Amino acid sequence: MSYKVLIINGPNLNLLGKREPHIYGSQTLDDINLALVAKSSELGLRCECYQSNSEGEIVSRIHEAMGNTDYIIINAGAYTHTSVAIRDALLGVAIPFVEVHLSNVHARETFRHQSYLSDKALAVICGLGAYGYEAALSFIAKK
Repeated sequence: MSYKVLIINGPNLNLLGKREPHIYGSQTLDDINLALVAKSSELGLRCECYQSNSEGEIVSRIHEAMGNTDYIIINAGAYTHTSVAIRDALLGVAIPFVEVHLSNVHARETFRHQSYLSDKALAVICGLGAYGYEAALSFIAKK
C-alpha cells in the first residue's frame, strides 16, 4: 500500500531562499518540494505539496484531506505559535501528522517555543533544515 502524504507549508515559506538564509537556508520552497516528491517516490509514498500564507486556506486544505490522505507533514510557520484553528482542523480530520520546522525554534525567540500542534503530533522535527521534511517522510514510510 502506498500512503498519501500531504505536505503543508504555512506563511512566508514561499520566501525560502530569499528570507533570512542564515536561518532558513538557501533552498527555495520549489527546490524542497521537488526533492520531497522524488524522496516520497523512492520510499513508496505519494505526496502532494501545498503552501499558503492564509490561515483559513490552510484550514480548508486540511479539511479537504479528510478521507483521501493518510498522513500530513506540516510546517505551519508562525501559525504554529498562534493558531487554534489549525490545531482544531488537524484534530477534526484525525489524520496523523508530523510537525516540521526548518530552524531550531527552541534556540530562537521565546514566543517560538510554544506550539499549538506539538502535543498532538506523531513527531516534531526542528533544526534540521530542509532535511527535516525528508526525515518526516522516512518516519512515515516506516510506520
